[in-house]
Amino acid sequence: MTHPELLAYAHRSVLCWLATVDAEGGPSVSPKEIFAVVEGGARVVIANIASPESVRNIRHHPQVGLSFIDVFVQKGCKIKGRAQVLTADDPDFARWAAPLQAMAGERFALRSLIVVHPHTVEPIVAPSYRLYPDQTTEAGQYDAARAQYNAIPRPD
Repeated sequence: MTHPELLAYAHRSVLCWLATVDAEGGPSVSPKEIFAVVEGGARVVIANIASPESVRNIRHHPQVGLSFIDVFVQKGCKIKGRAQVLTADDPDFARWAAPLQAMAGERFALRSLIVVHPHTVEPIVAPSYRLYPDQTTEAGQYDAARAQYNAIPRPD
């Protein structure tokens, strides 16, 4: 998967899903609403608004998984990588926080940042694309999702 594809799926995703491992080795998955793909897809920065468990887990075990899904076409990407937590006293905090400030606005304070350094990026596709490749199109998936959820995606 190329960086432009990653950027496209991230842009079309309302949430990303961050998977971490706790101190006992147990999995934890948490939705994240305020995030940005930066440096042309080389990094993903996530706002810590109310994520003490994710931050604690990353500090203990920095290997993470991150997923973006365009729910309308049922495609996305899965990232495996290493995460780091940056606090306001870190010299790079302002640079990494900049793309998130507009999204967070005055309503949400950025308690810290989670910066994900991807090692691998792989596609995620609904099974119908593989099981019924001649019948499954993005347009068809889009129409079916709109009908099922009675929703319209945000414009690009």
